[in-house]
Amino acid sequence: MTEPHTAPSTTASAAPASSRTPSHPPLVVVGGVSGSGKSTVGSQLAAALGVPFIDGDSLHSAANIEKMSAGHPLTDDDRLPWLETVGRTLGEHASGGLVVACSALRRRYRELIRAEAPGVFFVVLTGPREVLEQRLGDRPGHFMPASLLDSQLATLEPLEPGEHGAEVAFTDAPADIVTEIEGALGA
Repeated sequence: MTEPHTAPSTTASAAPASSRTPSHPPLVVVGGVSGSGKSTVGSQLAAALGVPFIDGDSLHSAANIEKMSAGHPLTDDDRLPWLETVGRTLGEHASGGLVVACSALRRRYRELIRAEAPGVFFVVLTGPREVLEQRLGDRPGHFMPASLLDSQLATLEPLEPGEHGAEVAFTDAPADIVTEIEGALGA
């Protein structure tokens, strides 16, 4: 297990969960490359926090899903409307809290989401390529083929100082990962 890297908050609305009032539950994006466990961890985190969960894959356009299903990586032009939708969806849930599974691979992408949902906390799930390959091989029928893993790993940017979030190893059991994220949130 790696220690979470928590970047300092840059806005007052990005207070840790422990200092939030019940009227301001957390907004969290669980990010990382395909196969890192975003959906599994995100749904369990949402249950632990008592907020809804949305899998960001469900917010992709039909054209994006078709492109990825055909084995073609998305371009920034493909991703930007999707990221804006993810951010808008988070912003619409600001008063009730929400956890969204969304790759959010680059800082620029995270900033687009943050523009729509100030104070969002980003969790970036990290770990070894071998585990990712095994997990992707174990989920037949998903529109994101294992052949796109290289493009996602090349695109992935770690959290930088000043980004509100934590990097967490995805190799532990999901319940342990959730506990670690709750600690980073101050929950």
